[in-house]
Order: sequence, then C-alpha cells, then structure tokens
Amino acid sequence: MIERLSHGPASVHGLTEPFALSQQMISKHIAYLVRARIVIKTKRGRESVCTLRPEAIKAVSDWTISYRRFWEESFDKLQVVVNQMKKEEAGDDGKHG
Repeated sequence: MIERLSHGPASVHGLTEPFALSQQMISKHIAYLVRARIVIKTKRGRESVCTLRPEAIKAVSDWTISYRRFWEESFDKLQVVVNQMKKEEAGDDGKHG
C-alpha cells in the first residue's frame, strides 16, 4: 500500500484492488496509517483519497538507519568474539590431541 502511494494519491477503492482483503480490512489498515501520520485521507466528492506523507516516511527511514548501524556494529563485535573463541578452541584441541 505504501509502495502504491509512493507513486501518487489513490482512492481507497484503488488501494483495495491489488489485495485479496476486504474493504473493511483495507479501511482499518488505512486508519492505522492515518493515525501514524504516514498517510493523509481526504474526501473528494464521494471518494476518499489517500496521500502519502513523504516526510513521515523519511522519519521512519532515518530511525531504521540508526538502528541498522547499531545492529551492524553489534554483529561485527559479536563476530570478533566468536572468531576469538574459535581460535582458542582450536588451540585447546591441539594441546589435548
């Protein structure tokens, strides 16, 4: 749904079509996106039109990038410890064998 809205505004009906979900489920999902301020929903005549708020996506993207860095650094540190343990284990095997 976010991918579709990244190409421009779409009606709720238009957002429902690609998914095998009921209109009610799509509306519920859109309500969550509106509540999270990721999507703006406006009335145009009889239709409701959804528009993506790019600044909200950027905030989410910036947040995930900071956590990605944290986890990459943590995995790098873990890899150093695992490699050290493997070296120590290999050294112990040589002493007993």
